[in-house]
Amino acid sequence: MTGDCVATSGRFSVSRLGHHGDGVVDGPLFAPRTLPGEVIEALIAEKYLTDIRILEPSSDRVSPPCRHFRSCGGCQLQHASDVFLASWKEDVVKSALAANDLTAGFLPISISPAQSRRRATLAARRTKKGAMAGLHARASDVIVDIPDCQLLHPDLMTALPVAEALAMAGASRKHSLAVAVTLSANGLDVAVSKGKPLDGSLRLELAALADRYDLARLSWDDDVIVTRAPPEQMFGDVIVVPPSGAFLQATREGEAALSMDVRRIVDGAPRVADLFAGCGTFALRLARDMAVHAVEGDAAMTAALDAGWRKAPGLKAVTHEARDLFRRPLLPDELAPFGAVVLDPPRAGASAQVAEICASSVPVIAYVSCNPVTFARDAKHLVDHGYQLENIRVVDQFRWSSHVELVAAFRRV
Repeated sequence: MTGDCVATSGRFSVSRLGHHGDGVVDGPLFAPRTLPGEVIEALIAEKYLTDIRILEPSSDRVSPPCRHFRSCGGCQLQHASDVFLASWKEDVVKSALAANDLTAGFLPISISPAQSRRRATLAARRTKKGAMAGLHARASDVIVDIPDCQLLHPDLMTALPVAEALAMAGASRKHSLAVAVTLSANGLDVAVSKGKPLDGSLRLELAALADRYDLARLSWDDDVIVTRAPPEQMFGDVIVVPPSGAFLQATREGEAALSMDVRRIVDGAPRVADLFAGCGTFALRLARDMAVHAVEGDAAMTAALDAGWRKAPGLKAVTHEARDLFRRPLLPDELAPFGAVVLDPPRAGASAQVAEICASSVPVIAYVSCNPVTFARDAKHLVDHGYQLENIRVVDQFRWSSHVELVAAFRRV
């Protein structure tokens, strides 16, 4: 296209929400922060609508609880009621199942409360007057200050001045730092990426900064600068010290809900295989009642799991294995000793491992997923090979976002 591009305006009706939480109108065109049934006036800018004015609001529209909502990109759906969001997230899962000719019963949704996120990645940048830290604006590298954030746990909010100090120490003027912060029992666990190359003087400055802000651990591009106190996490009543940057469920409430259902699904199995086990979120809880074999691709995570198990009294046997389950899934003969399998794969799902489970005699599967589309694909394969999808619970620990998590029960029939 040549010459000046002039945006055109129009009146539109929002028919539904897309999977990223934007309203969809005929075209399709996407209208951020709108809801189904609303009539809006807006400018057309390629595939998005901008300068949106709500002419006829939905009855599900509410006042956003956070004053940063319109500028910050951390939340997409604070303008929608909790009842609407719960129904919409369940519908996202139902639509993914329907695309694979599947249905399931749904247990009541579990929703984490406001200000409960215990981990987040903050952006931090040097400025002419100092530094600033916060979350990015929607589809932008602009950093938004978030002093009254309603998403992050209050104790996590203390990381904002830490992130600013880190930017002053190790960020360039051209690029912002990514500061991953996690609450631990002994303070903030901080892992920084996209910073300056680490040298002796920067290392000393970072160590002093960790002392000044009483950090449990500080890492810089996978190099641990200092561990002042073990950044402990509790999996049930077992203490684990995960490696820097290790995966952790976003909220304690969400982790508890997922763990409760996993425990319910595999109840009675004498031995369980926990696949994509991480640092032991499920394995160490299950070990109170049953033997567990935990498999995870990251050897540092399995080492943390093993160390936690060895220090906890009264647990059943927990064996572990560092193994890439995408390239080397457990085979049917390896699965034969287990009365149940727990699956908690990343967003790509577990197609290779599911294929081997389908060829095995495993009677029960607890499948935890953060992607309804790949979950439904895997569920279709399981159902086609003799499993019944019994029930699903949506677990919403990414409140006010389009992110959907779930836990599902499968049983051989």
